[in-house]
Amino acid sequence: MTPMLSIVVPVLNEARILEARLNALQCHRVAEVELIVVDGGSIDRSAEIAAPLCDRTLESPPGRACQMNAGAEAARGTWLLFLHADTILSKESFDALLIILGKNPDWGWFNVRISGKHPFLPLTASLMNLRSAWTGIATGDQGLFVRQRIFQGVGGFPVLPLMEDIALCKSLREQAEPVIVRPPLVTDGRRWDQGGWSRTVILMWLLRLGYWCGISPERLSRFYAHVRN
Repeated sequence: MTPMLSIVVPVLNEARILEARLNALQCHRVAEVELIVVDGGSIDRSAEIAAPLCDRTLESPPGRACQMNAGAEAARGTWLLFLHADTILSKESFDALLIILGKNPDWGWFNVRISGKHPFLPLTASLMNLRSAWTGIATGDQGLFVRQRIFQGVGGFPVLPLMEDIALCKSLREQAEPVIVRPPLVTDGRRWDQGGWSRTVILMWLLRLGYWCGISPERLSRFYAHVRN
């Protein structure tokens, strides 16, 4: 049976959390859903952990764009769902997605909730959801889903070191209006906890502003790496 939905999870050195995340997806592996994990050259046990917990384990060059494109190329589903390894897809969110897919959308994303210690993380998630609804542009944390035919038609994710998700949304927005799944995904707030809430928020906005002002993703990636280090 050809699956309706292919879930593509890019991973790189995620052994600490990967088993728990993939175990949480097992209830979604019904007859019409396949789970594909694409490893970008992990030096930990990520690929070994993933193998028995998914339908296919692939290897690709590192970089989310390359990894997600490789997963999409191997996928058999009518729709693709790109899910980050640090994101939780609850049964409520999954069931809501299936209802929406039954209406034959072209593409869209989920609302998001951020788990973590900082008291402003709920506000951060709310602003992310409002921004995406207003602009028609979402980020990878929000679980982008797209019809396979349309994804291939726009050339997949542009192979960029940063902002590949935003670039894809811009292309998809020219093809069709997005739809939003309201029950939220839960994404790990570790980067806010580790980097500091205010520092991380400012950095993310600077990167986004730089991209919209025409600064190349390669240059932004070097800035991002320098600031993180």
